[in-house]
Amino acid sequence: MSARAALLVVHTGRRPAVTAGRELAERLAAVGLTVRILEPEADALSCDAAQVVDTGPAAAEGVELVVAVGGDGTLLRAAELARPAGAALLGVNLGHVGFLAEAERTDLESMVERILSSSYDVEERMTLDVCVRRGDDVVARDWAVNDVSVEKAARQRMVDLMVEVDGRPLSRWSGDGIVCATPTGSTAYAFSAGGPVVWPSVEAILVVPISAHALFARPLVVAPSSRVAIELPSDSAGAIAFCDGRRTIDLAVHDRLEISCGSEPVRLVRLSGSGFTDRLVSKFHLPVRGWRGRTEDDTSG
Repeated sequence: MSARAALLVVHTGRRPAVTAGRELAERLAAVGLTVRILEPEADALSCDAAQVVDTGPAAAEGVELVVAVGGDGTLLRAAELARPAGAALLGVNLGHVGFLAEAERTDLESMVERILSSSYDVEERMTLDVCVRRGDDVVARDWAVNDVSVEKAARQRMVDLMVEVDGRPLSRWSGDGIVCATPTGSTAYAFSAGGPVVWPSVEAILVVPISAHALFARPLVVAPSSRVAIELPSDSAGAIAFCDGRRTIDLAVHDRLEISCGSEPVRLVRLSGSGFTDRLVSKFHLPVRGWRGRTEDDTSG
């Protein structure tokens, strides 16, 4: 039986994250796991118990877990390594909201015990695949776990975008852009742009206009089997596509960006049994004081 392994991805720009990452690496190594750390982060972590690996597609090959220590940005960076390797992704939050993270800095000891005993659940989260066509040529491919946004390239100008769903034209919006999000990303950029919160167990693609000048500019929720296309008409300005806010694709006039349900999910580790409602209340500090609920023996109508 091969040794169990974990890859750590750490926000080395934050001292608390470095301290937590080093402690986590030492704890995991002490209980017999092979620990990998990325070469650009090795000096900051200074951990003799870990193997240093190159940042690349092979970094997470064969590991059981990719553990992101930082905020949601660190977790999205770690997802780029975990997804192609099929590894489960666990977030330790040292950021602000940390909506995707499962554990906090104070949970390290219990988290290591759960990893050692394999007593954790894994949720498969829908992703988005992105294809950019320029005439008959495919000029770019990418993916996202949270969202794909198409935004104006010039701050002083609006961008005109034609939106198509399932091969049929839907509307033309002039504004700051459009966000297409997964349910996982519904609490991120799409939420800030006025989109709905969608429970992760629902598979759907959100289409949310950003500051659009149009009578019909409501957020849309389309089927996961749908294909959303965004085109830049001849009188439109250039635009930029952002995948998870991390990777960019320059779009020219007449380019066509197609978005569909991803071919591979992201596998997120869940340590607690609490549902999405509790996570929503906790992360957004929602007012629930006064809630009484329903007792098990309450059989009234």
